[in-house]
Amino acid sequence: MGHEKATPDSAHYRCVGVGVGPANLSLASLLHSRPEVRNLFIDRKESFGWHDSQQIPGTTLQVSMFKDLVSLSDPKSPFSFLAYLHDQGRVYHFLNAQFDDVPRLEFRNYLAWASRRNENIVFGEVVEEVGFDGVFTVRTDRRTVTADNIVVGVGNQPWVPVQGRRHLGATQFHVNDFMTSARNLGGKRVVVVGGGQSGAEAFSDLISRSGAELPRRVSWISRRRNYFPIDDSPFTNDYFMPDHSDYFYSLGAEARAAFNAQHILTSDGISESTLRDVYQRIYVHRFVEGNPDLVGLHPNREVVGVEAGAAGDWGITVRHNDKPDALEHFEADVVVWATGFRPAAMDFLAPIAHRLERHGDELRIDEDYAVCWDGPADRSIFVQNAARGQRGLADPNLSLNAWRSQRIADRLCGVRSDEQLASFIEWSTKTGTNVPWGA
Repeated sequence: MGHEKATPDSAHYRCVGVGVGPANLSLASLLHSRPEVRNLFIDRKESFGWHDSQQIPGTTLQVSMFKDLVSLSDPKSPFSFLAYLHDQGRVYHFLNAQFDDVPRLEFRNYLAWASRRNENIVFGEVVEEVGFDGVFTVRTDRRTVTADNIVVGVGNQPWVPVQGRRHLGATQFHVNDFMTSARNLGGKRVVVVGGGQSGAEAFSDLISRSGAELPRRVSWISRRRNYFPIDDSPFTNDYFMPDHSDYFYSLGAEARAAFNAQHILTSDGISESTLRDVYQRIYVHRFVEGNPDLVGLHPNREVVGVEAGAAGDWGITVRHNDKPDALEHFEADVVVWATGFRPAAMDFLAPIAHRLERHGDELRIDEDYAVCWDGPADRSIFVQNAARGQRGLADPNLSLNAWRSQRIADRLCGVRSDEQLASFIEWSTKTGTNVPWGA
């Protein structure tokens, strides 16, 4: 059961958060030191979870441990990753382990620890609708509360293209369910669809199994031209700084879309350690253990059809991007869709949805992540992790989690915290000024 805090059945808050994933958990952690901002965060889950069924053994974060819930905004906060290690009595052990990257399961446990320490977070309660009549009215399956502001942080949900969506079940599933669904695959033909980090991790796990647990064949299909590494170089990482997020926000819609498409590998590429591990395992299977038929690598292809076979298997039709008239066919017993996530539905906003402005598929936001709407200026609906088209590739990433929460917290308090120094790079034009060209 989820932990519940002693809150009155009817109460008014400065801020009510809907959803408790890393985004709203970050905000709740920062607000914990601001008792003047009475807040409540509600999540439908019985207890905290973060991709729990995708915690494949050995997987790690692709960001620094400093990009936790709070450190980049408030390094003295008791909700930091370092505070978690110290509280658990293993800070020296963590240092001595010399991890190149933080184990993902460790980070998930840190997030759960932070949620348990915050009395303003309630699990096991469903927000059914949010209305407005001078203040926001939040009706849950247990009570009704009011709030001056709402912060939506319901996160993302697994996405599968239409070709596979109608077949989802025991033998076709999203990678988000990998740990519970990818069992007893020994001797079977498995197809993994998706060329990002999640697809690579699923593929690596499957070809790393031994004995009777090893599949007969594992094929990896990706629309990308190859299995590309994430771009983690210093200047590229400047895209994940606050001032670039603000610069991106100032661009026109066409420029934003072009940037996100061109630089997708800065956030959705595969870690080099994972690629190296996969390549080495393929080498051993083929040349050392004499198992040349285990692996099939098929990049630069798109799945265009999935049909049920007569023997209970699946027939997958694939189109090559360079030769679209030539179709390929795969037979599979199991299909793993590593095809990403999309923002979760916000149906609870239905009573006020007609009052909210939109930007394509997203709610239009201002510079502080508040939705543009026709209500009073001192009543805001903030959205977290749902503005990739307006804030760039960093929006669903952990990198700017603490900074975005700080921006929202400052708006709630009517202040503006000092920013860190700007990037070395001048993102915006300096038209009309004298730019030094050197001595």
